[in-house]
Amino acid sequence: MSASIKARLKLARDDFTLDVDLKLPGRGISALFGHSGSGKTSCLRCLAGLERAASAYIEINGEVWEDSSRGRFIPPHQRPVGYVFQEASLFPHLSVQGNLEFGWRRIAPQARKISQEQACQLLGISHLLARKPATLSGGEAQRVGIARALLSSPRLLLMDEPLAALDSARKREILPYLERLHNELDIPLIYVSHAQDEVARLADHLVLLEQGKALASGPIGETLARLDLPLAQGEDAGVVLEGVVVGHDPHYGLFDLRLPGADGQLLRIAHPALQVGSTLRLKVQARDVSLALAAQGASSILNRLPVRVRECHPAENPAHVLISLDASGTALLARITRYSADQLDVRPGQLLCAQIKSVALLG
Repeated sequence: MSASIKARLKLARDDFTLDVDLKLPGRGISALFGHSGSGKTSCLRCLAGLERAASAYIEINGEVWEDSSRGRFIPPHQRPVGYVFQEASLFPHLSVQGNLEFGWRRIAPQARKISQEQACQLLGISHLLARKPATLSGGEAQRVGIARALLSSPRLLLMDEPLAALDSARKREILPYLERLHNELDIPLIYVSHAQDEVARLADHLVLLEQGKALASGPIGETLARLDLPLAQGEDAGVVLEGVVVGHDPHYGLFDLRLPGADGQLLRIAHPALQVGSTLRLKVQARDVSLALAAQGASSILNRLPVRVRECHPAENPAHVLISLDASGTALLARITRYSADQLDVRPGQLLCAQIKSVALLG
């Protein structure tokens, strides 16, 4: 049986009703995405047992934590959950070391899945152990909070907008550490955010929530590419591509990224040092994809991929149109003007050339 997280939740308040039936992967990062008030935090609180839904079934990789039909409810303190909030909420009177030991000491030695040394190495906080929380930056404090959650040896890690209280520089500082958790730990993580770029960089699976209901749930590449969802309408609309680094041009600082799919098409990207053979995830914004009837001659645009039009959809801006594209099995989105679409006579099934600037590709 494949690992999975099942959550059927019905929770009614005076002005809000949460009604979801989710099946998420039991490994990797699943993101709950939506506007404020969509039900993201309510889902997390129910999973942690901090809020009890009127009707609930929660199963984590084969273990039932809650089943209201049978009167089963494991209380919060008995659920093997690590919870990371927007604020690190460290104990101010304890050093970083003391904060880490708080959860770690409550776990029986034979049940500990991660050592203090490993948690410190993963989050890059070994040099902070003697410091008090008041002397830490926001990013440092949040990394300590995540390490403390890991040291409780959770079977599920919940993060409720952990970067929301940080400025842009601190977000850029902490994101690589979250990626390391994804790559190096086998603990399923449910990540709440309303920032699409965060979700695109981290998540494997995406749940789109709106007014307490799940509008969509699926692999992130497929879900971001759906034109029938509000995600495609925003300024940040785009898709996630993941490929393997197969070459490097040191003179120009460019890397070759081979995309999955039958043709194994290449993208040339400008990126800090990467190892050949490593995997890289990219966000390709719809606004950074232009279309042509055929590949042109010399151009400053390095990436030109043959694509087939899947579907066209009106955009929020009436002067624009959204185009869903298939690049040999890899989904792309393009946002172009209706004028350009008419000039190219864009229609489903048509073969075109998608053009993507290397400088627009964000890893």
